[in-house]
Amino acid sequence: MIVIDARELEPPEPFERVMEALSDLTPGERIKLILNREPHPLYRVLERNGYTYDPTWFDDGRCEILIWQK
Repeated sequence: MIVIDARELEPPEPFERVMEALSDLTPGERIKLILNREPHPLYRVLERNGYTYDPTWFDDGRCEILIWQK
């Protein structure tokens, strides 16, 4: 699993890091993106390019998003 902790990063760096990680993703592998906000623009790009995502929110305000290829 590729883990990207982007809680301290300013946009567009989290988006750029996910795009870079997607190019290295192997079949069956997942990315875990950790943020303090929901990345709606990223969701649209993932959907258009054949990826699935599953966000989970935690009580501390953190969002962990699993991303994988359909």
